[in-house]
Amino acid sequence: MSWGTELWDQFDNLEKHTQWGIDILEKYIKFVKERTEIELSYAKQLRNLAKKYQPKKNSKEEEEYRYTACKAFLSTLNEMNDYAGQHEVISENMTSNITVELARYVQELKQERKSYFHDGRKAQQHIEICWKQLESSKRRFERDCKEADRAQQYFEKMDADINVTKADVEKARQQAQVRHQMAEDSKADYSSILQKFNHEQHEYYHTHIPNIFQKIQEMEERRIVRIGESMKTYAEVDRQVIPIIGKCLDEIVKAAESIDQKNDSQLVIEAYKSGFEPPGDIEFEDYTQPMKRTVSDNSLSNSRGEGKPELKFGGKSKGKLWPFIKKNKLSLKLGAAPEDFRNLPPEQRRKKLQQKVDELNKEIQKEMDQRDAITKMKDVYLKNPQMGDPASLDHKLTEVSQNIEKLRLEAQKFEAWLAEVEGRLPARSEQARRQSGMFDAQNPATVNSCAQDRESSPDGSYTEEQSQEGEGKVLATDFDDEFDEEEPLPAIGTCKALYTFEGQNEGTISVVEGETLYVIEEDKGDGWTRIRRNEDEEGYVPTSYVEVYLDKNAKGAKTYI
Repeated sequence: MSWGTELWDQFDNLEKHTQWGIDILEKYIKFVKERTEIELSYAKQLRNLAKKYQPKKNSKEEEEYRYTACKAFLSTLNEMNDYAGQHEVISENMTSNITVELARYVQELKQERKSYFHDGRKAQQHIEICWKQLESSKRRFERDCKEADRAQQYFEKMDADINVTKADVEKARQQAQVRHQMAEDSKADYSSILQKFNHEQHEYYHTHIPNIFQKIQEMEERRIVRIGESMKTYAEVDRQVIPIIGKCLDEIVKAAESIDQKNDSQLVIEAYKSGFEPPGDIEFEDYTQPMKRTVSDNSLSNSRGEGKPELKFGGKSKGKLWPFIKKNKLSLKLGAAPEDFRNLPPEQRRKKLQQKVDELNKEIQKEMDQRDAITKMKDVYLKNPQMGDPASLDHKLTEVSQNIEKLRLEAQKFEAWLAEVEGRLPARSEQARRQSGMFDAQNPATVNSCAQDRESSPDGSYTEEQSQEGEGKVLATDFDDEFDEEEPLPAIGTCKALYTFEGQNEGTISVVEGETLYVIEEDKGDGWTRIRRNEDEEGYVPTSYVEVYLDKNAKGAKTYI
């Protein structure tokens, strides 16, 4: 089965078929190229997806990844990066092993095909030239034979005419002989060209064209084999990454199996345990007899300004929270924490301080390592002056030493706060109650003179004192209005917002930089000040966000004892 013998007369069709084969190859190259682009795009989208859900550094999200479920999710994100990497490997291998190789092969194929068909056209042109020569010699031989016949007939006619001179007859005879000779020459030439053409034609159809077509057939078969090998490579590239992708999926399953719900529950306790004790029982307050009332640290009542103390019941006290809840819950929700974390509950404050001390110790160690390295370099310079000037390191060494000293002072400050917290954590609540009771017993005169003032106990609870005269007013007015809506607290000064604050949590209020508002309750040591914009808008803002101007003569203003 050979194209040279079977398709000897199908030159044009073979040319079209081989061009179609190259087009098919180029189409396959385009297909693989688009597949690599899809793989790259998919890998990029996977990486972007994993990056999008990665925890942000130095953010609350990073702290959440202490939980085993979050750790498993983080492992999943990391494995997705590796998973995406395998799709990039697929793209790279397909590009290098298929697209690039086939593109180079197509160029070589085009050149080879062009060469073969150029030889074929050249052979065609040669046989056509031989054919034209044969046709030309044949026509010339035919023409010369006809001319010789006419010359012979003319001579015979002249020879038979008695009126023609002998000279004319001789001339006609010579002309006839010349024409006969020319015919013989044309015959010989035609015979020679015919033999040559037959030889060339035999060579063309039995040697040249079969050889050229055989080479074209081999070229086409190589193309078919090459595209088959490329298809195998296409599948093999995918198969090579399957084990690694399987490992990625196995790691995801392993991470999922490592989730420990009990451990996560314990972490929640460690994260949010306040260290406070639950509140004790609320004392019964008898309003049927005029008597001095001492509000314990567990009371929901609070004094009012304007010289009109009112009776407060738990369900009617608007904006009143348990002291330890108000002082700590708001501070936990908002990020404007003081340096010593005093706004946090004791247990959380201890953890924050310990974390800060550990960070400072790491920084100190880092600076000390840097100082040791500079000292060693200085010693090298002293021993080998040609390597550098030792004096050039003095400034850097001094700077590092100063940094170490600053960090040590900072660490000592936080260690002192930590020692303070750890020293009073065990019996903080009882101590606060004792101090509150001692305060009432030791300062009766002051209590009576400041009937409407609020006192802050060490743990942030409030102690409300009222005089006998105020007690009578309560009996006279509060029992009539005990279910009326609570009147707003009086303003004890004004404040100016230094910064804009977005109050998005319960009990807070938003302020805009430069805004002037009324102060209705000072900072009790928790870092929050209670302010009012109008009768319906009031809440807490960080004390560091406002500049307070207290009216010392205002009713209801705090008196410190």
